[in-house]
Parts: sequence; structure tokens; C-alpha cells
Amino acid sequence: MSCRLVLLGSKGGPAIRPGGPWPSSSLLQIGDRTIVVDCGLGVTRGLADAGISLKALDLIFITHLHSDHVLELGPLIHTAWTAGLSNSVTVFGPSGTGQYWRHFCQAMEFDIDIRIVDEGRPDIRDMVSVVEFGEGWVIEERGLKVSALRVDHPPITDCFALRFDHDGKSVVFSADTAFFPPLAEFAGGADILVHEAMLEQGIERLVAKTGNGARLREHLLASHSFAAEAGRIATDAGVKRLVLNHLIPADDAEIGEADWITAVRKTWAGDLTIARDGLVVELSGDKAAAGEETA
Repeated sequence: MSCRLVLLGSKGGPAIRPGGPWPSSSLLQIGDRTIVVDCGLGVTRGLADAGISLKALDLIFITHLHSDHVLELGPLIHTAWTAGLSNSVTVFGPSGTGQYWRHFCQAMEFDIDIRIVDEGRPDIRDMVSVVEFGEGWVIEERGLKVSALRVDHPPITDCFALRFDHDGKSVVFSADTAFFPPLAEFAGGADILVHEAMLEQGIERLVAKTGNGARLREHLLASHSFAAEAGRIATDAGVKRLVLNHLIPADDAEIGEADWITAVRKTWAGDLTIARDGLVVELSGDKAAAGEETA
């Protein structure tokens, strides 16, 4: 059984800038399932660029309701529907996900109704099931097991790391979190840990660029993990490969891949991948390998 992880959007935060990467979204193909994890802006284009037919949309997981993780959930499903989606789609997310979907459908009611009548499409509102989850088991179906761990991402309380297990293979997404030691046990022995990461030397320039001053700085320091902290979690968990993702900052010209590697090598000596939009991580046999840069 092979497993493919595609990092569709690799930056932390909702803002996009000329030439920069896209916000958070990932594709996980494991077993016979096509799974989208988070739906930041750009997820639809990212899936198409990864060679995924939108008609194959299957399972969608949302870790929390910050806009850089959920903004394009509705547009992704709607675009798949216009591309010929005919099977049902299940969306798993925290409390409030169902409200988002209902409001999206209300906002698009004119378009949805006219396409049903004019183009003979099935009603998209009957094709999507939203399952709101908390900590613990989320789903066990066709050999796929998914579990959730509430992590530390104030002021949001319903933010969940996710673990996907299938046929002896496992992939864990940290979601957005401050350094959270219980995550190491949750990710124990995983083939791949996808963990958010922040570099201290980029914070002041990011704050100055965005313009939110002290309040944004406070949020970043209270709610996110430095790269070395992500490395500590990976080491304590004994994972096979660490993927640094949701990079903060991800579009700073003075920060390159070498800076991320230097920071995380203080605490992690194993296989390492630094995220980039479109980067593929293949998992087959006993080894996870990145399709591009790896360290």
C-alpha cells in the first residue's frame, strides 16, 4: 500500500502576496481514499495542479475555523459540483463547520438553484454531509482510522491535530498549535508528522509588513510553535519523517530553506522535509521520501 501526501498550500496565515505561497491545505491519498486536510485559499487550484479530478472528492477534514484553513471549503465543493461531482462528500470539522456550509449554500442559492433547473445537476445541498467532531475517534471506515487531539491554539479552543492510520501506515497533522507536549504521544511512531513551524527572526518583519503591531506578535507567540519545538515533538514521538508546514513567515526574502533546517536540527536529527506549495511526499514500504528538497 502506498501513500501520497501533497502540500498544496504551505504558508501560515491568510494573507497572500505577489510571488508568495498559498495558505494551508493538503492532499492525503491513503488506501483508496482521497482526503483533503484544510481548505485555505488556493486549495481548488492546488488539487487540479496535483492531478486530482475534482469529481473524485471524497473526505474533507477541517482542523479549525481560522480563515486560512476553511475559507475555500465552500468554493472547493461547489467547483467540484460544477465539474461533475456526483458522489456524496463528507466534511469533518469542529463545531461551527455545519453553520459555515449552510451559510455558503444560502449565499450561493441563486446560482445553485438555477444550475439545478437549467443544467440538470443534482442538488449540492443533498450531496454533502457535515460531521462535527471533538477529541477522540473521528471515523473508522474501510480500514481508515482517524483520531483527533485538541491542541493549544488560543483563542480558538476547538483546534485539533489529526491522525490518519491505514494498513500500518500513519500520517499526523499538528494543526495550528503552540508547543504542546501531549502531541508527541498522539503522533507516536507515525510515518509522517506534518507540524507547523515559525522562525523567530522573521516575526518582527512579518508584524511590520502586516501592520497589526503588538497584538499580532502576541498571537503568534502564544499560538504557534517555533521550528525547534516542532523538532522536539518529532523526536519525542519517534516519527520517521518530519514535515515542517504552515510556515511563519513563508514569504520573507531574507529567510530560506537553510534557515528552517538550521533551526529544526537543534532538536531533530531524522528525515526532514521543508514544505513548499505542490511538494509531494511519497510513503511506500518502510520509507517516506520527499519528491523534491529534503534534508
